[in-house]
Amino acid sequence: FIAASVDGFDASLAAARADAGDPDILAQRCGLSRAQLEQFYGWFIAHERTVSLWSQGMNQSASGTDKGNALINCHLATGRIGKPAMGPFSITGQPNAMGGREVGGLANMLAAHQGFTPEAIDRVSRFWGSKNVAQKPGLKAVDLFAAAGTGQIKALWIIATNPVFSLPDSHAVRAALAHCPLVVLSECVANTDTAQYADILLPATTWGERDGTVTNSERRISRQRPLYPPVGESRHDWQALCAVAQRLGFGTAFDFPDAAAIFREYAALTAFENNGSRDLELGAFTQLSDAQYNDLPPTRWPQPASHAPIEPFSDGRFFTQNRRARMLPITAQGAPSALTPLYPLRLNTGRLRDQWHGMSRTGAVPKLLNHVGEPTLTIHPMDAARYKLRGHQIARVGNTRGQLLTRVVLDEHQRQGSVFVPMHW
Repeated sequence: FIAASVDGFDASLAAARADAGDPDILAQRCGLSRAQLEQFYGWFIAHERTVSLWSQGMNQSASGTDKGNALINCHLATGRIGKPAMGPFSITGQPNAMGGREVGGLANMLAAHQGFTPEAIDRVSRFWGSKNVAQKPGLKAVDLFAAAGTGQIKALWIIATNPVFSLPDSHAVRAALAHCPLVVLSECVANTDTAQYADILLPATTWGERDGTVTNSERRISRQRPLYPPVGESRHDWQALCAVAQRLGFGTAFDFPDAAAIFREYAALTAFENNGSRDLELGAFTQLSDAQYNDLPPTRWPQPASHAPIEPFSDGRFFTQNRRARMLPITAQGAPSALTPLYPLRLNTGRLRDQWHGMSRTGAVPKLLNHVGEPTLTIHPMDAARYKLRGHQIARVGNTRGQLLTRVVLDEHQRQGSVFVPMHW
């Protein structure tokens, strides 16, 4: 498999041996005993059907890309990809994260999961008959708000997110929004952290009012049908975008009557000049009637129009220029902020079972607060004793970026040397 389908194996293996060749040192770095490490190796060797699952703790770490590539390397090195019950599998942080990436909802992508190669730019331009297609990647979220803070960006339209709460260095985000001449916010909640900086607040439909599709992590597209009609003057996001585009003079390009028409155009773009060269293809859906779209069962892509779908990578071919997978040499990177006598503990954050992001909606449901009803600091009892903390008392936690007050929770399962605070407050 490696000889036929993979590039970069020798360099990646050499990097792994140089970085993690001593099992005793590696076990110590992982916080495991050597016996536990060898047991894991034994399991991976013995069981061909292996799925590696990971979530946001790895993806959003300072070296998340390297960690993801390291896991993919393990599956490429053993041929465990593109086969049933085998492969790397990222558990995304939001239910439609995959769908957002598919349609091009990232700064480094064009529509329909296409990049910024000259060929992709030309293809999208010809498909839409437009000479104004973006020629290079845009700014990612953190860089975007930094540019707003310096005046490089003078207008922001924020849709269905709360960056004042969710982005790192919230003080800088607040300053950027206050400095930006025009901030438009499409939201279904009027009093989010970001709403106070909006010059224009557009009422948007909620999840239960929306009509469209979502895609989960296994590439399965599902119809989302509304439970209730939109309330008041609220509009779907696509309706607001189309209305603005029409007023700017692009009416014929944005005259979609409904979500079904948008889906058909999206499917057509995925299939345009594809011929198996791109992984995302929905050619079978370009001619769906409104009734067929409404009744669309959950379906995994690809769905080409000309032949039966082939499971990606099952034929040993990958979506690169030479159709071979690329293993990347990885060297483990430590945390970017060093521990010091003044800041001796590592702080991790994450989600709680019953809450969602900034709790703008879930925080209004009393039953969901029965699980954890206030900010907490989870710390190992040995660390708590070292820093004279008692369970249930209020502690002040801080670093150079800010401080918070939170209630102490003692937990023997919390790793010593680190503490945990939920992200929701």
